[in-house]
Amino acid sequence: MSKKIRIIMLMVAFLGGCLLWLWYRPVEVIAVHQRGNNSTILVKDYPLTDKGKIEWWLKNKSMMKTKYATPQPEADGSYNVILWDFYEGYKELDKYDRLCFDDMKPPVNCVDKNSLMIISRNKYNVTKFIGDDGVYVLQDNGLIIKRRAD
Repeated sequence: MSKKIRIIMLMVAFLGGCLLWLWYRPVEVIAVHQRGNNSTILVKDYPLTDKGKIEWWLKNKSMMKTKYATPQPEADGSYNVILWDFYEGYKELDKYDRLCFDDMKPPVNCVDKNSLMIISRNKYNVTKFIGDDGVYVLQDNGLIIKRRAD
């Protein structure tokens, strides 16, 4: 084979490896902040697609309950969970619109508002996922249906 073809094959293999790493990297839960039935979960390396995000939550929901005591539903079973990107870590409030946590001492107790997914369950036990590409509803039979735009 010519040198040019080997270089191209090496580049394709490298890019493929990078994509596989991005796709299968483990999610790291950094912190959980709780206020009533509202949970804020700070994560690194969350999946890129809505499907991957939902699958991660469903697979790890019981671990989140056991390890982090979240979500903490109201008496009627309702709760809200927002997953936020923790890529750049905690920051000062500064002049930016940031989400700050009362359970931490200032000044470094805020994160940039970069939400990755919202998960909510209502009093009728309907779980809804709000992602980048739409709203998804978990059916009683376990199927996840993308809700049509209103």
